[in-house]
Amino acid sequence: MSKIDVAAGRQFLLGLQARITASIAALDGGAFLSDAWEKAPGEPLQGNGVTMIMEQGAVFERAGCGFSHVRGDRLPPSATQHRPELAGAPFEAMGVSLVFHPRNPYVPTVHMNVRMLTAKPASGDAVSWFGGGMDLTPYYGFEEDAAHFHATCQQSLAPFGDDKYPRFKTWCDDYFYLKHRSEPRGIGGVFFDDFQELGLERSFEMMQSVGNALLLAYLPIVERRKDMPYGERERDFQLYRRGRYVEFNLVWDRGTHFGLQSGGRTESILLSMPPLVSWAYRREDPPDSPEGRLAREFLVRRDWV
Repeated sequence: MSKIDVAAGRQFLLGLQARITASIAALDGGAFLSDAWEKAPGEPLQGNGVTMIMEQGAVFERAGCGFSHVRGDRLPPSATQHRPELAGAPFEAMGVSLVFHPRNPYVPTVHMNVRMLTAKPASGDAVSWFGGGMDLTPYYGFEEDAAHFHATCQQSLAPFGDDKYPRFKTWCDDYFYLKHRSEPRGIGGVFFDDFQELGLERSFEMMQSVGNALLLAYLPIVERRKDMPYGERERDFQLYRRGRYVEFNLVWDRGTHFGLQSGGRTESILLSMPPLVSWAYRREDPPDSPEGRLAREFLVRRDWV
């Protein structure tokens, strides 16, 4: 493969979206709304996509999974901060991004994104790369959940080299970090970007493997936790911690910035937002409480496998 196979990429990504949303709907008992969209002629970004959204389900308060395939005249700054030679180049990008916000505070929020992009500078050949990963954000920590999630991430990358999981885990820990609070967003997972070092065909296979691992990594955790009893205390803490999720996505997330800077579809870009959230001024939980244990034992860098 000398260049990204757009047809193969689109087929895989649409299939991935369909498989994931079907599994989540079956678990929840609810149904996803399918919103197909296309950018109007004359807009800065051209292309189309499908936003799948389920709200107020029995298990998931909000579950969003979007596919997009877009083209633009100029790569936005969020995409060229590590590739200044591509600043202003025309581009084509496609990907699937999801965030599932559970109702039960004992079920963690999960995020996953896989994407492929080609830029065409005025001088030189087209440049293509892949990116993606997944990460877990618990509200109450469970060692077995964290170990399972990371072990599944590790297994998805094992066929592509023993260095990939530790390298991409560190990348994830560095990326999903709220610098303004000196605090990790969750327990991490794996993350990679600007990746083509295995060659385009093998790099595409690696992206597929990560995307295919999402259900294996997440569904067993949901099954274990979704029926645990909880009360107002746990719900209050969940909404408070969701505030950190919103802060990261709006302040630091490159995907959010890319979508907004490139003239993307706002509703689709912000489908990651939770339906309810709260903030508290200088909340401090006792270190020996379940809430304090999250910060002390889980919102730290750890080797989970």
